[in-house]
Amino acid sequence: MKLRQLKLGEKILFGIVGLICVFAVLSFIGLEIYRARLDHPMYPVTSTYDFTPEGRHGSEVFRDSGCTSCHRAMRNGTNQGVDLDGIGSKRSPEYLKAFLRQPEATYETKTMDHGPSKGAAYVAGLPEADLNAIVVFLSQLKAVQGSADARLPVPERSGFVDAMVKMWAPSSWKADRHDLREESAPK
Repeated sequence: MKLRQLKLGEKILFGIVGLICVFAVLSFIGLEIYRARLDHPMYPVTSTYDFTPEGRHGSEVFRDSGCTSCHRAMRNGTNQGVDLDGIGSKRSPEYLKAFLRQPEATYETKTMDHGPSKGAAYVAGLPEADLNAIVVFLSQLKAVQGSADARLPVPERSGFVDAMVKMWAPSSWKADRHDLREESAPK
């Protein structure tokens, strides 16, 4: 079998693809060297976990029940479902318990695999003690205010946010709505 010579266009194309691959590998190596030499985390940690004994037990029940096969909590699990880090800063324990018992009634829309007639029926059918432990666990997954996982924005004023509101919000907006940053501002 005789191999044919590559045409000029094919050589150029393979050369460009090869350069892109070499650049990607060198960039990755450079980033890893930079990250290894940092004296602080490259990405800030915005979730906190300070569990009571019942919260620790809830964490075990959460993992043992297979919740991490769909949800992410404490940086463990998958992102197939909702990421639960910081959920304790967004939702009350009462809401969490109501959701675990009747997800679609609480969430007011179809949910994936939580109710008694679905594949993950164990969530709605958990014993009361286990359900309470999971609620305590989830309510203790807190987030730093202003992070993507937190309910409230940073308490400080932001020139960027103020400019965007001024530019894009209708004039009636201030009368109809309130600024969440004022809720969390130190008094």
